Amino acid sequence: MTETRSEGGQSNGPTARRIVLGSQLRRLREACEISRADAGYHIRGSESKISRMELGRVGFKERDVADLLTLYGVHDEVERTQFLAMVKQSNEPGWWHRYSDLMPPWFNDYVGLEESAARIQTYELQFVPGLLQTEEYARMLAGHGRPELAKEETERRVALRMNRQKVLQRMDAPKLWAVIDESMLHRPIGGPRVLREQIDHLLEMTRLPNITLQVMPYPLSGYAAEGSFTMLRFTEPELPDLVYIEHLGGALFLDRVEEIERYSRVVDRLTVDAETPSRSRQLLSKRREEI
Repeated sequence: MTETRSEGGQSNGPTARRIVLGSQLRRLREACEISRADAGYHIRGSESKISRMELGRVGFKERDVADLLTLYGVHDEVERTQFLAMVKQSNEPGWWHRYSDLMPPWFNDYVGLEESAARIQTYELQFVPGLLQTEEYARMLAGHGRPELAKEETERRVALRMNRQKVLQRMDAPKLWAVIDESMLHRPIGGPRVLREQIDHLLEMTRLPNITLQVMPYPLSGYAAEGSFTMLRFTEPELPDLVYIEHLGGALFLDRVEEIERYSRVVDRLTVDAETPSRSRQLLSKRREEI
């Protein structure tokens, strides 16, 4: 059954550390041939609690991890100190924590995953990807096209999106590969000025070495994929690649091998069907002059 994941990412973020720490604890338990039920009993918990810990879906208590390390025969003080340091790091709130009141749990999870990914591959049919939006474009979307009715909450949503974009400016910035449907270049979000500025921003961002943008032309739109999705890839062997699909009531995080393989084939098809990065820049420039 497809599993909805809560956490994941590269080890530079708290969500990733929980995944890595949980995976390491699972390997220690299995090496000792101790059941989840017995491990749970040892820390005054349940089999379900151990399962959630090993999947990185919950925060860790230092006492629980210390007791598990003892149970698993880890007595070396240096090794124990490293594990307990990871506990503290995994419980540190990410920068997005201050926006948690604005985000449903599934999106809170996604921001943590996005922050930790080594490669982000996204296909968007309707709007410019969030990581590439201008502030005005994002404000129009956050305000449902009514900027005159913008409230403090709307501005905070825009601030959240702008802060997310900082991931692309880091020294260890992930590689972003985006395919956008040609229709969004003709969808006047915010009017001509906002769309013009958005296209200018896309042209500027595609000059960065870690960003690749391709435009899917009208004749081939919709064949490779029925809807938008994002694939997050990570460098740590403990962290599975994930596919993120957002829908009206929430989101799915797919990580089964067959699901990743299926979407990887879709990504390959999108790369072939879409205009080349060079040709896509030409289309952006041409469209910018038409507005």
